[in-house]
Amino acid sequence: MIPDKILLPGLVLIALLGASPLQAGSIDPAKTPQLERVQAVHEAEQDVDRAWEVYHRAALGGTVASPALQADIEEHLHEARSLITQAQEAAAQGDSRAVKRLVSQVKAHTAKAIEESKEQKK
Repeated sequence: MIPDKILLPGLVLIALLGASPLQAGSIDPAKTPQLERVQAVHEAEQDVDRAWEVYHRAALGGTVASPALQADIEEHLHEARSLITQAQEAAAQGDSRAVKRLVSQVKAHTAKAIEESKEQKK
């Protein structure tokens, strides 16, 4: 038996999800630019996550070339995270040009962080 405290909220949730726009259907061409903006930001987020992973492996492995380089890498990664937030806001506002510019900046920061993370101690 399902407790009454769970039953009613569960039914409400099921009713809301049943009427959700998440249901499968055809893609509305008018929403395609929004999907492209969201996808671009999502891919940039994945780039940032990947860059953090590369950096963490290098830092934990003790292979980051110097403390100064480590600080530089972290600065690039934090800036990339900040730009992701701005890109999410631009995507929500429908500003494709800003999303493109911000995603490009994120990619530059992540590429630099990955490159510097792979630089070996001398």
